[in-house]
Amino acid sequence: MIRRFAPLLVFAGLLAAFGFGLMRDDPRILESAMIDKPMPAFSLPSLYEPDVMLTEALFKGQVSLLNIFGSWCVACVQEHPTLMEISKSGAVPIIGVDWRDTREAGMRWLERYQDPYDQVIFDEGSLLAIDLGITGAPESFLIGKDGRIRYKHVGIITPKLWREEIKPLVDMLNAETES
Repeated sequence: MIRRFAPLLVFAGLLAAFGFGLMRDDPRILESAMIDKPMPAFSLPSLYEPDVMLTEALFKGQVSLLNIFGSWCVACVQEHPTLMEISKSGAVPIIGVDWRDTREAGMRWLERYQDPYDQVIFDEGSLLAIDLGITGAPESFLIGKDGRIRYKHVGIITPKLWREEIKPLVDMLNAETES
């Protein structure tokens, strides 16, 4: 009896899986196992000062926006004006991670487009990127004052995304940890 309905059960399962996929609000939203976890421990050089090692301590005591970029990333060029505006507003410090790049190419890119970052971590070997579960660039994370990852966005930060989603989260995290 079960053998007779097996194809129908398989078809119903596939239909349910496709339906669930179509009902997702935004296909760019990827669940991250890192949400509410502490920033992974790391010790990587500054892009500008190879002898200066930067660590997860960068993220303690302030809400921060961590942005993964690379000089090879076409989408990062599109995102860059928004990061410049965020930086100029002073709403949140932005920590850049120059990923899978050469030091020279990363510095040239930031010189050409201007540097919106308060610090730039140089992750040539993908050590931090792997720990964060990065799938591409640009990707961004909001880190709370306690050093925990609170939000992840895959793709370009647009002015609308900043205004309607990320900035309210920054404000909420600042208020949450001040009380």
